[in-house]
Order: sequence, then C-alpha cells, then structure tokens
Amino acid sequence: MIHMAWMALTVIPYALTIVVGALFGMGRAQRYRIAAAWLGLSSVHSGRVILGIETRISGMENLPVGAVTPAVLLVKHQSTFETFLMPAIMPHPLAYVFKKELLYVPFFGWAIGLLDMIHIDRSLRTQAFKKVVAQGKERLAQGIWIIMFPEGTRIERGQKGIYETSGTRLAVQTGAPVIPIAVTSAKCWPRKAFIKTPGVVDVSIGKPIASVGRHHKELMQEVEDWIEAEMRRLDPEAYR
Repeated sequence: MIHMAWMALTVIPYALTIVVGALFGMGRAQRYRIAAAWLGLSSVHSGRVILGIETRISGMENLPVGAVTPAVLLVKHQSTFETFLMPAIMPHPLAYVFKKELLYVPFFGWAIGLLDMIHIDRSLRTQAFKKVVAQGKERLAQGIWIIMFPEGTRIERGQKGIYETSGTRLAVQTGAPVIPIAVTSAKCWPRKAFIKTPGVVDVSIGKPIASVGRHHKELMQEVEDWIEAEMRRLDPEAYR
C-alpha cells in the first residue's frame, strides 16, 4: 500500500512537469528524461527500498553502440515491473508501442501522450501496423529504440504466450537488429498482483539478431526460442 501510494503521489508532479513543459516549449528529449527519471524512482529505487525487490542485469554489453544505431527490443512480459524498468536502465530513449486507451489515464496517460511513443488502435490491425512501421522508422532514425512485448499481454510465471510477429516484421522492414530480453519479474511482482514479494528480478539481454534478409516468422521463432530457454535457465523452479 505504501508503494502504491508513493507511485500515485510521485506521478503527479512528474507528469505535470512534462505537460506544463510541453506548453512552454520543452523538447521531447527532455520530457523523456523526466519520464524515465520517474520510472526509475517508482520501479528500481522504491521497489528496492519499499518492496525489497533487487534487479540483477546481465548482457548490457550486447546492446548496440552509437548515437543513432537502431534496435528493436523484444521483451518477455510478466508484469508491470519491466514496463517501468526498461527506460530506467537502457542507454537510449525508448518508444513503446501501446494501446491508445492508456492515453486517457489521468496524469500518466497525459504525460506519455507527449513523448515519442507509438499509440495504436488494436481493433484496426492493418492500419495499426502501418502506423507502427511509419513511426518506427522515424524513431529509429532519431536513435530512439523501439520496445515491444511480443506476447502482447502479461503472462503468468512459468507460462508462455503466443509470440506475435509485429516486432520482427518491423525489424525486417527497417533493417534494425532485434534484441531479445528475458525478465523474471513475476517472481516478485506477478501480473495483476497487489502483493509483491521481496527477491531478485533477473534481466538478461541477448545478443543482437540481424534482421536483414530474414523472414519475420523465422526471426520471431529464433527470438522466442532464446527468450523461453533463457527464462528456464533464470527461473527453473517456475518450469518444473
């Protein structure tokens, strides 16, 4: 309850800073830094201090280097934790692909609507993907990495969802490499859970997978195989 209250209270000044700053000409890069600072505060720092959740990251050396080097991050999705965590730990700004309904969430939605994110209408699948490709190309050219959760929704610990190919289709069309990422967040922060458990969340970043000349289905199968194998290595108890 303390952690939820802390998140609710801190999101207000950070979101208002972004909204008011945008009205007075604050750039998108600065708005993103403010948002990432709040996400780090609400997940990494308060998660450790209030909830006893530590984060252990491996594979940072696998991330591409260079100011505008493109990348599409495809992340295992078990809880809200990794949604908040990724912008706090990544060396590049991130653009999430998310459903437009989140824009209507007070403060939080108002703020993300003023960032370089890609919001889509999931009921319009063809138009939504065209928007992802068009805006994804723009973001990647600016040095902003695209982050997607190929399973689409949060998955129970020890389970596997259906890996949709939108992320690898985008990578193939833009030529950006794919970075698979495994996260064991459900060990401490299960999906839709009010109660969190102290412990260690492992984040494992895989080596870049080239997309040039690949078929998006074949590429997604390679991503899925790596992530699911890595999840079993990181959290063997969940897969017995």
